[in-house]
Amino acid sequence: MSSFAHRTRIKICGLTREADVDAAVAAGADAIGFVLYAPSPRAVSAARAAELARRLPPFVSPVLLFVNEIASNVIAACADIPSAIVQFHGDETPEQCLAATHGGRRPFLRAARIPLAGGTLGLDLVEYAQRYSQAQAILLDAHVEGYGGGGQTFNWSLLPPSVDSHLVLSGGLTPANVTDGILQVRPRGHSLAVDVSSGVEATGPDGKPMKGIKDTGKIQRFVAAVRAADAQLASFTDV
Repeated sequence: MSSFAHRTRIKICGLTREADVDAAVAAGADAIGFVLYAPSPRAVSAARAAELARRLPPFVSPVLLFVNEIASNVIAACADIPSAIVQFHGDETPEQCLAATHGGRRPFLRAARIPLAGGTLGLDLVEYAQRYSQAQAILLDAHVEGYGGGGQTFNWSLLPPSVDSHLVLSGGLTPANVTDGILQVRPRGHSLAVDVSSGVEATGPDGKPMKGIKDTGKIQRFVAAVRAADAQLASFTDV
């Protein structure tokens, strides 16, 4: 297996500022996420997402995150960002995902919210991937109160060994733990990408995260940690 096969794609999510978009791109992000869910502290309007997305160079994908949004609003937002990928992060059924993406012609990710408690996964991920087989990937996030991501990890070791889908690992990732996450989850799907938001946010004077404001240094360290994991995996198999 070549080292290329081990390249983990990186999405930086919850961006609200031009400077953070530019920093993520400069660091090597493959995708930039915009939250179009009004209750989220990282929410932006569709118009603002389109404005920020216009800064992206070729081959860096904008991703629009929705939570239980009606299909017409998803379609309208995507109309202003032709290259956008849709991320469904609520309770959307397979039929609703398809209705909002013109039958799946626009690529979409479907979030699977993994329960935090218990000694079992609490979700049949293999069956879930079958139900959403038209999704480009299944995004794995911790199930917390509310929607849109809670910045918490779940027990990665409980994931099934083989899932018939591309996977995106999300939920509580940081520069410190992403390497371990990649090593644990990569073998379980067709491929693996990672999605980070709170783990690369700036810290305010009160010591608390500044939601929606990213830290360039943390972004750079996160990307470096991902590439270190890729190199470690490649060293296991390259000849």
